[in-house]
Amino acid sequence: MNFNSGAFLIFLPVVTAGYWLLPYRFRKYWLLAASYYFYMYWNPWLIFPFLLSTAVDYCCGLGIEKYRGNKPVMKALLLTSICLNLTLLFSFKYLDFFGETVNQIFAMLSLPLRIPKFGLILPVGISFYTFQTMSYTIDVYRGDFHAERDPVTFALYVSYFPQLVAGPIENPGNLLPQLRREQKLNWEDLTAGGRLLISGYFRKCVVADLCGIYVNRVFAHMDQANSLTIMLAGALFCIQMYCDFAGYSEIAAGAARLMGVRLMRNFDRPYLSQSYTEFFRRWHISLNRWFTQYVYIPLGGSRRGKVRKIMNIFVVFTLCGLWHGANWTYVLWGIYAAFWLCLESLTLKPMEQAAAAHKIDLKHPVVKLLRRGTTFLIFIPAALLFRAVSVEQLGVIFPRLVSQWGFGHEYLQSTLQALGLDAEQILRLVLCIVAMAGLHRWGQYDLPRPETNHQMARSVSAAVYYILIIALCWLALLATQDVAGFAYFRF
Repeated sequence: MNFNSGAFLIFLPVVTAGYWLLPYRFRKYWLLAASYYFYMYWNPWLIFPFLLSTAVDYCCGLGIEKYRGNKPVMKALLLTSICLNLTLLFSFKYLDFFGETVNQIFAMLSLPLRIPKFGLILPVGISFYTFQTMSYTIDVYRGDFHAERDPVTFALYVSYFPQLVAGPIENPGNLLPQLRREQKLNWEDLTAGGRLLISGYFRKCVVADLCGIYVNRVFAHMDQANSLTIMLAGALFCIQMYCDFAGYSEIAAGAARLMGVRLMRNFDRPYLSQSYTEFFRRWHISLNRWFTQYVYIPLGGSRRGKVRKIMNIFVVFTLCGLWHGANWTYVLWGIYAAFWLCLESLTLKPMEQAAAAHKIDLKHPVVKLLRRGTTFLIFIPAALLFRAVSVEQLGVIFPRLVSQWGFGHEYLQSTLQALGLDAEQILRLVLCIVAMAGLHRWGQYDLPRPETNHQMARSVSAAVYYILIIALCWLALLATQDVAGFAYFRF
């Protein structure tokens, strides 16, 4: 079910209340049943590949632990886990995509061969839970984590509903110990969970969905867009994409925190980055960490010279692009990101040394603002690659982006018309974006303790939190007939 649906706004309070009312020994069964219900809400049949992955990885983890020291057996079990998960991922997500690509090659070669289309339904969040279970077996194989012996706790680690379908991709060292131990109901967790829920719902239901209206309008009528229209649509999509996914991550963290569980931070104000390298340290942190730990470093990372480092970056980001979806636009997005990261790895230090030689203070507010603006501008073409539905559409977008520049009142008027913006809508959009920029404190996982411990102050604070949550719930319930789902649910 969608986080911004009426069903979830009933589901979450019921699950949270049941969790705290039940004795500790029954809580994991309650959460596991709730998580399976949450996943099966879309399509009950998709639970079967999910259960298969869970069962095989549980057994492989136990087998690796049992035969510790017997490298051939350990490697066989690890490969079993990895091959199963990648086979599931490839079959459901990429089989038809690569089949269609091969058919196009056959057609170009005038060969009378065709691969049939299977039309498999894509399980929600398959890219996330397969990566999470693979991280478990890899960590057990490396000796970084002991295998989980309780099948219920392990199944809950794989299926934990707040982060099941769109992350963050938790490593076992963070999530499993929290699911094992008895959580205590406390004020800090409830208030932190409330703040995160409010922040996440505001990002998604207000900012992301509002930006999406104008972005969708431009992409639906690309033939009417000039260069400035496309740039502004790309900038708005950057904000939409960030608020959509960061909003999901905050709602997930808030829902988990209501039950005492702390998920990792998945976004850390990426648009304050002063370089593309820093941007990817702040953006989708769990996915970038996964590719760093399990692909980039095993390939050699940066330890084998600059040429090997550049090759590794391109491999990682090409795979990262493909991970996002079965579309060549995502692959191009990965190649574009890899190009800028490699360029920075070659030029960033010399530029900083040149700045120091010319006594340019890189920490000066104006310099920092310029660097942040440049990084954001570099990301806009990446956002356009990510938003485009096909390579053919890219063939329309980028030529118009380069060739349709102009000046004057008429040009500006046509730009706003293509976006569907008037003065009132511009004001509303600006206010929403400004409000989003001030959400950082609300979205913090922990706040300093207040200096006062007065019960009155705490009660008033609690009342404000709950009134805001109820208001958001009511607004979401009113909108359930036309719910805009979270973009990353399809991954």
